[in-house]
Amino acid sequence: MENKTNDTLIYGIGNEILTDDGIGPKLVKRLQKEYPQPGIDYDTAFLGGLDLLDYIQGYETVVFIDAIRTRNGIPGNVYQLCLSDFKETLHLSNIHDISFLTALELGKKLGFNMPKQVHIIAIEIVEDLIYSNSFSRPIQERYEDIYKEVREFINININKKLSTSPKKI
Repeated sequence: MENKTNDTLIYGIGNEILTDDGIGPKLVKRLQKEYPQPGIDYDTAFLGGLDLLDYIQGYETVVFIDAIRTRNGIPGNVYQLCLSDFKETLHLSNIHDISFLTALELGKKLGFNMPKQVHIIAIEIVEDLIYSNSFSRPIQERYEDIYKEVREFINININKKLSTSPKKI
């Protein structure tokens, strides 16, 4: 495991060329560009399950941003989940791999330095099977509001924690 220089990882998961599926990575790239914060690393990928362990170990806090499709969900709704009320998002758990929660437990049992805080931001999407760099119309229309809501979550829940934490020397 490599040594992390920052305590927090904001991690966008999804495929940017599958219409709305790319909402997580696109939000994270925009946050990194427009809202860089000390103590935070930003990264993106298209994976889930066990593969996540390599990326998240060593961080104190991880915020996942992923797409979700729920029954009767309203496109563009932003859900803030924690592990105790976790719902399967499109990529955190993979049908060809172990579940996200099982991967976290396995990481702990194997002695990995797992995050103490895990937040999941899930955005209700419409389309994730059509190749396109553009969002579906409902997501595109709500994109600025989605971005503001995600940024506000980070500002309140992550930056507040970072600003009150003692600095490492």
